[in-house]
Amino acid sequence: MIVLRSGAHTAVVDPSGAGLRSYRAGDRDVLDGCTPGRPCTAARGDLLIPWPNRITGATYRFRGVEHRLPVTEPSTGAALHGLTRTQPWEVVVREPDGVRLRHDLIARPGYPFALRCEVDYTLGAAGLRVRTSATNVGADPAPYATGAHPYLAAGGESVDGLTVQVPASQFCPVDGPAARAPVAGTPFDLRAPTLLGNRRLDHTWTALRRDADGRARVRVGHPDGGSVVLWLDGAYGYLQVFTGDTVPEPERRRRGLAVEPMTAAPDAFRTGDGLHVLGPGETHVGEWGISPGSPAAPATATGGATSTSSSTRSAGSARG
Repeated sequence: MIVLRSGAHTAVVDPSGAGLRSYRAGDRDVLDGCTPGRPCTAARGDLLIPWPNRITGATYRFRGVEHRLPVTEPSTGAALHGLTRTQPWEVVVREPDGVRLRHDLIARPGYPFALRCEVDYTLGAAGLRVRTSATNVGADPAPYATGAHPYLAAGGESVDGLTVQVPASQFCPVDGPAARAPVAGTPFDLRAPTLLGNRRLDHTWTALRRDADGRARVRVGHPDGGSVVLWLDGAYGYLQVFTGDTVPEPERRRRGLAVEPMTAAPDAFRTGDGLHVLGPGETHVGEWGISPGSPAAPATATGGATSTSSSTRSAGSARG
């Protein structure tokens, strides 16, 4: 593991998959991360390349050719969270407060394209910054998207007591076609700080409102006054929010809130929603980050009734 330090901030990055395994600010956990000495499950902190979320049926068509990927989520028959999560990444730059890792994704059955992937993790006084880039080093255009899967922590025993603010005016389900609907008047309207309660979320939000610096910010607060802010730049047009109801370990369900920046919608290889097509030599770059934030504003009961995920999964399935 690679340990980064800057002042009171400490983060741990895994060179297997280049995932973010933990982040602490002083004596406080900013992430509900991986337990040292135990396998990291439920995609905690994983970097997702060359697609986030799922490809339905593990098949897609690109430029008239059908491609079949390995099924990595047997309960649904889908290809889940890309191809690089368990691959070795090379450390190319190492500083006390930062690291750059690189992985060459070679052409293979199901994804006959070649990408040079890099990720930079940098700690500073404002928190953690993550920069992901991918360059098409092959001879043909390549479909591409990326995302990340951190579980935010803001103190307490359960996500039920968290307030959540998601600056998005549209949402869509995880599965099925890329349908969108306005959040107004639904349990998915989280534009004001909203008490999570017993909501069960595993949905995508889009049409993000951005601040003057071009970043959209999700704010997660706990009644003890702690909070976490996740920001994402303009390359990330989608957010997945997952309350962790189906993570494999029963004792860890609803203990952290996955807030996942994504450059494309779920199933983008099939729908094209947010999908990038990288020409030979073209590079895609995106940045997101996490900051220990100030206490959230008082919660509202926006949306009223409890919401439920758009489909049911078995208890052993890691959604999000």
